[in-house]
Amino acid sequence: MNQTQDRRGVGILALQGAFIEHQTALQRIPSARKINVSLVRTPADLAKCDALIIPGGESTTIALLAKLAGLLEPLRQFSKTKPIWGTCAGAILLAQVVENTKQGGQELLGGISVTVARNGWGSQVESFEAPLTVTVLEDSEKPFTGVFIRAPVVLALHPSPDAPPIQIVARLPPEAVPSTRLLTGLEDPRTIVAVRQGKHLLTTFHPELTKDGRFHEYFVQNCILSSHSI
Repeated sequence: MNQTQDRRGVGILALQGAFIEHQTALQRIPSARKINVSLVRTPADLAKCDALIIPGGESTTIALLAKLAGLLEPLRQFSKTKPIWGTCAGAILLAQVVENTKQGGQELLGGISVTVARNGWGSQVESFEAPLTVTVLEDSEKPFTGVFIRAPVVLALHPSPDAPPIQIVARLPPEAVPSTRLLTGLEDPRTIVAVRQGKHLLTTFHPELTKDGRFHEYFVQNCILSSHSI
C-alpha cells in the first residue's frame, strides 16, 4: 500500500495571517511523516483535506476573504465532521458566539460551544507572552510559551448533552494576566486559553509563532490520528 496515500491531509487556511508559520511548524514535528500539509484557498483545496488549521490574523478579513472565495459554507460543513484547530483569529471563527465584533458583525463557523470576545486583552501594544502549564502535551512539566497578540478571550463555555464535552486544555496563570484586566477569581473564564471539544481545538494564542511544536503534535496525534477523533 502506498504510504503517501495513507497519510492524512492537513490543510491550513491560507487567505490571510500566519499560515506559513503553521506550515513550517507541521513540517518539523515528529508526526510530519504521517501527514500531507497543504494550503487551502478554494473549496477544491478544502475537499482534499482530512483536517484544517485556521491561523491567527484578522478574523473579519479572513471571514470576508473566505466568503469571496466561496469557502464559508464548505468550511461550516467541514466543521461538522472533520477536525479544525483555530488559533487566535481562527479561534474567533471557530467559536459559537463572538462579542466586540466590528460593525456589521462577524461570520462564524461555530464548531466549539464557547463565547469569545475579540481583542480581549487589549490592543497590539498590549501583546504579551506567558508560560502555560499544559498537562496534555508531551514533557508537560515544561511550560509552553503562549504568545498573545490582540488575543481574544473566552467569556463562557456552553456545554450541552447534544455536543461533545468541553475540555479546558490550558489556563493563563493569574500573575500573567495584564494588570489592566481584573479577574473575578481563579475560575474566571477569561483565563481559559485553550479548549478542546470533540475533534476541534481552540487556542487564543499563537503556538505557530514559537519553535515549540508540541501543540501541533497534540492536534495531529489526538484530534486527527487518534481513534477517539473518528
